[in-house]
Amino acid sequence: RGSVYTSADFRALVARLGMRSSMGRTGVCWDNAMAESFFSALKNERVYRTVYATKTQARRDVIRYIEGFYNSRRRHSALDYRRPNEVHYAYQQPATAA
Repeated sequence: RGSVYTSADFRALVARLGMRSSMGRTGVCWDNAMAESFFSALKNERVYRTVYATKTQARRDVIRYIEGFYNSRRRHSALDYRRPNEVHYAYQQPATAA
């Protein structure tokens, strides 16, 4: 709930871009649980275990982690231990008639 995200300028930009801001309620930790879980995994499984020579190297490694591992191979308890890509593609498949 940083002041940047609650400022009138930021809210105006979000509205101008046709987006909707999602702001959790103060003191309700569950509102942001998925994002917190993701960043915890990213830091503990990747960032804290790696020494980066440059910001570019760090940026590329984080992107590789997200696209190549987190979304495609890592099983998630919130998804009944399925991979996000599995859930995404299953959701997009049209239901077949029995």
